[in-house]
Amino acid sequence: MLEQHLAALPILLPLIAAPITLVLGRSSFSWAFATLISACACLFAWQLLALALTNGAISYEVGGWPPPWGIELRVDAANAFVLLAVSALSTLVLLYSKDSIEKEIEPSKHTLYYTAHLLCFAGLSGILLTGDAFNLFVFLEISSLATYTMVSLASDRRCLIAAFRYLVMGTIGATFILIGVGLLYMSTGTLNMLDLANRIDIAESGRTINTGLAFIMVGVSIKLALFPLHMWLPSAYTYAPSAVTAFLASTATKVAVYVMIRFIFTVFGLDHVFGSMGMDLILMVLAIVAIFKCSYKATVQSDVKTVLAYSSVAQIGYMILGISLVSATGLMAGLIHIFNHALMKGALFMAVGAVFYRVGSVDISAFRGLGKQMPLTMAAFTIAGLSIIGVPLTVGFVSKWYLVTAALEQNQWVLAALVLGGSLLAVIYIGRVLEAAYFQQRPESEKTIEIKEVPWLMLAPMWVLVLANIYFGVDTSLTTEAASSAAEWLFQNNEMPLGNQAGAE
Repeated sequence: MLEQHLAALPILLPLIAAPITLVLGRSSFSWAFATLISACACLFAWQLLALALTNGAISYEVGGWPPPWGIELRVDAANAFVLLAVSALSTLVLLYSKDSIEKEIEPSKHTLYYTAHLLCFAGLSGILLTGDAFNLFVFLEISSLATYTMVSLASDRRCLIAAFRYLVMGTIGATFILIGVGLLYMSTGTLNMLDLANRIDIAESGRTINTGLAFIMVGVSIKLALFPLHMWLPSAYTYAPSAVTAFLASTATKVAVYVMIRFIFTVFGLDHVFGSMGMDLILMVLAIVAIFKCSYKATVQSDVKTVLAYSSVAQIGYMILGISLVSATGLMAGLIHIFNHALMKGALFMAVGAVFYRVGSVDISAFRGLGKQMPLTMAAFTIAGLSIIGVPLTVGFVSKWYLVTAALEQNQWVLAALVLGGSLLAVIYIGRVLEAAYFQQRPESEKTIEIKEVPWLMLAPMWVLVLANIYFGVDTSLTTEAASSAAEWLFQNNEMPLGNQAGAE
């Protein structure tokens, strides 16, 4: 009975648990309950991925109504892979949150934080699993509204301006997506994504379909913070509570990248998006500019959370670059980087949050001498930072290896060089933090202040992610199998006879 409804459980569990969490009241009860729910959803996500890899796509008819008349939940290797990453990060961040939010969120708002976290998690799960374009918008708004709330909960009042900016840009993005979906419905009379793909007739409704495509691509680009539509992200990541930043940086933008992949490959088709409209070149240019522009911006910031925020925009550039190569290997590289970047940024933001917990600041100057005083935290930051750079035996190296491989398969030598060049900028902004931590002394006025490691509930999730950075950097069987299966499945559903697709196989 449970397996029959397995596809719906990652959405229903956190959605039903959210109001219960609010009713529980006490912070410790809310934390334990929310963490348990997220852990259960993670187990279900693991089972769904195993089933999708073994049996292929799974279709779940909500209410027993068959698609396209009823709402469909559809699980395949692509969304199950991303769902596993999202649910695992949600669980680890909730474990980390118990002590972290005590320093950064007023006690009266702790229960509200756990409630909003579960609602955001339910929304992200719904985005990944739904097979209905309008319900994708609904789940997107559920996750977004919860996200705006979480960003605004910090004690620093600047979080309110950041949340408002995020709200305005997020609403614009959602409006664009809704208009695009409406245009598709006007042309086809259906909202089911697979049915949309079958009914879209470019010859008869070319202008309407193309306008819908443009609106959806712009709206999704705002949500995933693709350059130059990324300006909401640095302030939101900088002023939100550390646990919130760790969760959003690891999940929200990655899910938005998946939405772009889903619309391109499942709804509109490669032939139209990349063949007729030429969006591969547009995405490639924006991705390259994002990598270098935002990596440079990261090198000149003094607030480490802002440094990592600009780094996130640059890393999103790598994901989009993989998609723009229009090959199975390129898409595989983008999907792998979605998973790997979640591990990297989750560990980095947790480490920065640990520094704020003990020092009360995340300015680079606050990291002076912490290599000796907080050795476990700074070791975690160092390993995750090396992963962002792309050092061998880390997940960052795996992502960039496949991205460079995809570029070389198409004889794009310059593109491969640019990928490696972006890594050099990462050396600079990560290196500045490590220099302060290991090669600079704390000011004389602060040497008498004892600084010790954070509680184990903050260290344990952080180091789980750090060890995952190493484990999946050495043993790539799970990530490559899931990502390659997802890429092959998405390409098989398109009729675009590209030479680079054949070359990738």
